[in-house]
Amino acid sequence: MKKSLLSLTFFLLSIALIAQVSQKEEKALLDIFSTMNGENWVHTWDIDQPVSGWHGVTVKNNKVIKINLLFNNLEGNLPTSIGDLKNLKTLELSFNKITGPIPSEIGLLSKLEVLGLNGNNIEGGIPSTIGSLSALKELHLSSNKIDGRIPSSLSNLTNLEVFNVFDNSIFGTLPIELSYSKNLKQIVIAKNNIIENDAFASLLLFENITDQKNNLAPSVKTIIATETSDDN
Repeated sequence: MKKSLLSLTFFLLSIALIAQVSQKEEKALLDIFSTMNGENWVHTWDIDQPVSGWHGVTVKNNKVIKINLLFNNLEGNLPTSIGDLKNLKTLELSFNKITGPIPSEIGLLSKLEVLGLNGNNIEGGIPSTIGSLSALKELHLSSNKIDGRIPSSLSNLTNLEVFNVFDNSIFGTLPIELSYSKNLKQIVIAKNNIIENDAFASLLLFENITDQKNNLAPSVKTIIATETSDDN
């Protein structure tokens, strides 16, 4: 009898460990897989296995806290259900074939600290809802087809350290309130039509972003972008 109870306890404990994440989070991940060509990813997911075993997905305390699918042949639009991954701290999907707009539901990820979408084919404007990401430290949107103005709501990102929109079709001015942030360290806006402001002069940078396979923002030499007159 005692042996049976021990076996039952072990079985129930195993089920609890395998349970992993909520159905809502798992469905959001499956939406990414189904709408973004998951079968043909470089590192695909075995969706019959627990979520914690899926490539690039980090689970902690039964919550999805990180997705890192750099250079993984993701193709298509980001699903709106991305907003259901409310425990995400890092979403790194750079250097893929993502198209369409950034869904406004991205603004529901209140714990997000790093958003990386460099080197895709994303179109449309920067959604104003990104200004709701109060924990955001790094915003990387370089080398896409993003246009329009920078939303004034981004001035709410008081924890932002890196703002990288290099090589897009963005125009207008930077929200002046960003220059008041004590945390902001880098602004990368080259190859846009953004009007520079003297308040950001010490933060305007151009980074070597040619090799980011292992890290979103690796330690590389940084060149300060300075403007010179035609006579120099």
